[in-house]
Amino acid sequence: MLLIRSSLLVGLGSVASRVLGLARDVLFAQALGAGPVADAFLAAFRLPNLMRRIVGEGGLNPALVPMLSRLEPDRAAVMAGDVLSAFGLVLLALTGLVEIAAGFLALLLAPGLHDDGETLALVALYTRLSFPIVLCVTLASIGAALLNMRGRFAATALAPLAVNAGLILALVVLETGFALPLAQKAAWLAATSSLAGLTQLACVAAAMRHGKPSLVRFGRPRWSPMLKSLLVAGCPVLVASGAVQIFFLAATQIASFWPSGVSWLYYAERVMQLPLGLMSALGSSLLLPELARRHQAGEFGALVTAQNRALETALLLALPASAALFILARPISIVLFGRGAFEASDAEGTALVLMGLSLGLPFATAAKVLSQTLFARGSLRAALAAAVVGLVVTVAASLLLAWPLGPVGIAFGVSIGCLAHAGAVSLGLWQIGLWSFDRGLMTRLVRIVAAVLVMSLGLVGTGRLAPVAGSLSVALVCLGGLALYALAAWITGAVTRDDWAAIAKKT
Repeated sequence: MLLIRSSLLVGLGSVASRVLGLARDVLFAQALGAGPVADAFLAAFRLPNLMRRIVGEGGLNPALVPMLSRLEPDRAAVMAGDVLSAFGLVLLALTGLVEIAAGFLALLLAPGLHDDGETLALVALYTRLSFPIVLCVTLASIGAALLNMRGRFAATALAPLAVNAGLILALVVLETGFALPLAQKAAWLAATSSLAGLTQLACVAAAMRHGKPSLVRFGRPRWSPMLKSLLVAGCPVLVASGAVQIFFLAATQIASFWPSGVSWLYYAERVMQLPLGLMSALGSSLLLPELARRHQAGEFGALVTAQNRALETALLLALPASAALFILARPISIVLFGRGAFEASDAEGTALVLMGLSLGLPFATAAKVLSQTLFARGSLRAALAAAVVGLVVTVAASLLLAWPLGPVGIAFGVSIGCLAHAGAVSLGLWQIGLWSFDRGLMTRLVRIVAAVLVMSLGLVGTGRLAPVAGSLSVALVCLGGLALYALAAWITGAVTRDDWAAIAKKT
């Protein structure tokens, strides 16, 4: 019962964070549009937002949690203090370096703006104002992992909401109370993001002060072998955990060579990340501990079975989401972003990019689920190698397709990179004997695909009979598609009575 309640809390916190994030981006589009200022702001916001999402989804947990869980409480508290102090000093130095070298970093983030000195200068300014959030949210994520180890999930589920809530409040104030130029609006938003990150850190720190025994004991950091191994493993873990986000960072660099390309890619990605982000958070907080327990117990057959059942559940959600986003890309883009400074041509461009990205959603979801087995086993090298393969393929495919197709080709390149990443993770598991495409998975996958086809035909038919336009009609079509998919999944056997019985038994 406690595990189910914690799972629901983590899930609800993750959903609330994604919904607030989408609302934030809707307001971004309304306030900034998709012109040069928006490109500059979103290019600068990409790096800190990438770090926030990686660590917020438990990116450091595969390295941090196993190390501290092996220690006695008093020793773990001392080590936790050393970890926080060491990461704080490293991140403080990194933040100072970014503040000094923001101009050079701006050129790396948006190389396509090299001939536009004014916009490039805005990228540098917004980078300086927004990057301190990295320091705050990384320390907050370490504190959240410590709280989760003690079974305290409330603060860690709710604290991340502070960043998006703070930005939404700032956007509402700027839009209703001030008439500022776009460049100044973006500057205030960049500064607000850092302040909101500080609020998140304060919430986690306040939660850590309560409870016995103490979670953290601060002192002068000692360069122990355990701390050294954590710092050395931290970078590979973050890269492997945030592979898809890194694919988008590379894609943003390529998209900067096209007018409004950065903005279209950003807004389309945010819609795609709504279902993917939920699976990422649940995978790191719920699936990883379960797989780790089975691996430590030597139950390798049960581990593979649990992995395949988790993959079935993930694809049960990801495949219909992918199809719906592809079919409804235009009305979704218009309803979410088509207002204020965001023009009709920008909504069309975002819709086309979203169609390209939606094809990669099932592969990104599968890779996120399967990589949890590598993390549970401690195979960070294999997970990192798979991420590198996906990144190389993303860059190569994006460059190849961008010249004839523009930003849409870049979106297809990201989807191809997600496919390569999922394939590399599967190959890594197969090589160590932890991948088996069993009959149950194959049968369930066929049934899911059949249900998705029924739903897709219904959505396409609805669009032909009555063109979807307006928020109410989009909501009704989405709900109707969901109901049709649920019915088709029940009829085809993608969801069975035994599945519901298993859920009822767990609760």
